Amino acid sequence: MSKLMSPSLLPWTPDSWRRRPAAQMPDYADATARAEVETRLAHSLPLVFTGEIDALRQQLAEVAAGRAFLLQGGDCAESFADFNERTITDTFRVLLQMAVTLTFAAACPVVKVGRLAGQFAKPRSAPVETRDEITLPSYRGDIVNSLDFTPEARQPDPRRQLRAYSQSAATLNLLRALAQGGFADLHRVQQWNLDFLRTSPQGARYRDLAGRISETLAFIRACGLDAATDPQVRQVQFYTSHEALLLGYEQALTRCDPLSGAWYDGSAHFLWIGERTRQVEGAHVEFLRGITNPIGLKLGPATLPDTLLRLLDTLNPDNQPGRLTLISRMGADRIETTLPPLIRAAQREGRQVIWSCDPMHGNTLATSTGYKTRPFNRILDEVQRFFAIHRAEDSIPGGMHFELTGQDVTECMGGAQDITEQGLADRYHTQCDPRLNASQSLELAFLIAETLKDYRRDSRIKNPSNGEDIAR
Repeated sequence: MSKLMSPSLLPWTPDSWRRRPAAQMPDYADATARAEVETRLAHSLPLVFTGEIDALRQQLAEVAAGRAFLLQGGDCAESFADFNERTITDTFRVLLQMAVTLTFAAACPVVKVGRLAGQFAKPRSAPVETRDEITLPSYRGDIVNSLDFTPEARQPDPRRQLRAYSQSAATLNLLRALAQGGFADLHRVQQWNLDFLRTSPQGARYRDLAGRISETLAFIRACGLDAATDPQVRQVQFYTSHEALLLGYEQALTRCDPLSGAWYDGSAHFLWIGERTRQVEGAHVEFLRGITNPIGLKLGPATLPDTLLRLLDTLNPDNQPGRLTLISRMGADRIETTLPPLIRAAQREGRQVIWSCDPMHGNTLATSTGYKTRPFNRILDEVQRFFAIHRAEDSIPGGMHFELTGQDVTECMGGAQDITEQGLADRYHTQCDPRLNASQSLELAFLIAETLKDYRRDSRIKNPSNGEDIAR
C-alpha cells in the first residue's frame, strides 16, 4: 500500500469502521433491536474517564522506556452467571499478589491492567458448532449469546449488551473500591493470601515475601517516615481492558473530549485487537486507530514483518510511546523463529512500542479426555524464551498477558500442584479457554520475577546511567 492510500491518512469518524469488512461480528437477526440497544448505550455514561485513560497511557510510556513492567490478566471470558463479589475480589487479589511479587523481587514498578469489567466477547475459530448432527451458531461470549446448546440460547441477542454494560459498571465500582479503599494497602499484604493457598508451596513463598515487605515498612516507620499515609503504600492504580470485538458496543460508548477534541472509548481504559481481527483494511483496525485509549495488538506466529509495519503505520502513525502494546502469542515451539523478525523490523524503523507476551493461546491443546488445557511447563517455556529473545535482540521485554482466575480451578495442567490430565475434571469451570488458577499464577509470578530481576540487572550494567524511580 502506498503512503497516500494508508488508512491512517483517511478521515476517521466513530462509525467509519462500518464501511470496512468486519470479521468475528455476530449476525443479529433483529436489526431494529440492535439499533435501539446502541442508541441506549450512546446515551449512557461512559464506564471509564479521560483522565484515567491518560494516566494509563503515561504509565505505559514508562513501560515502553523500560522503567516499568506491564501485568495484564484476568478471565478468559466473563460470564453473567459468575458475577459476584468474591469472584471479582479473588481475581483482583491474585493480580495484586503477582504485582507485589514482581515489584519487590525485581525492584520494578508494575502497571496493573485487568481483563475485567468488559471481557465478555470471544472470537471463534468457526461460526457454527455441531453436536450429534445438530448445527448451531458458536458461543461468542455472554454479551452475544448463551453457552447452552439450544437454538434459542445460541441466537445472538443485542439486548445482552445492556446487561454486559450494567455488570461492567458494577464490577468497576467494586474494583475502584478495592484499589482505593484500603484493601490494597501494603500493610495488609499478609491478608491477601487466599484460603486454599495457605497450605501450598506458593502460599509459603508469598508469606515469606509478605513478611519482608512488612519488615521494610517497619524500617521506614523507624526512620521517621510515615508510610501509613503515603498513597503509594495504601492504594493502587488499577485499570481495565478487553478485546474490542463488538464494534457497535464500542462506538456507542465512545465520546469526544470537549477540551482536546480527541475521541475516547469509555468502555475500558485499554482495548486490544485480536489475532483474528487485525486485518489492516478491516473494521477493527479502522475503529481503534481513531480512539485515544492505549491499545494492544495480538500477534500470532503467522504475522509477517511487513504486515506489522503497516499496522504500526495505521495504529500509531505519530509513534507515541505508550500508545501501542504488541502482544505476541506464538507458542513455545514457534516463538524463537517468529518473534525475532518482528522485533528487528520494529527496531529498524525506530518504533516506540511495548512488547508483551501472551503465553496462553499458543500453547492450548486438546486432551484424550476431551478437555482443552494449557500445560504449565509450556507456558513457562514461552515466557523464558520471550525474555531470552529480547535479551539477544537488545530489546525491552515490557509485559505479560495471562488468562487467570482467583478461583481454585483445575484447567491448566502441571505447576507445583501437579494437576494431571485426569485431574482436569475436578474443577473445570471456564466458559471458554483454560485459565491459570491462583496458585499457578503466583508460582509463575515468582519465576518471572527472577528472570525480570536478572534482565534489569544486566541492563543496568550495560547502561549504568539509566537511573529510575521505584514506585508502586
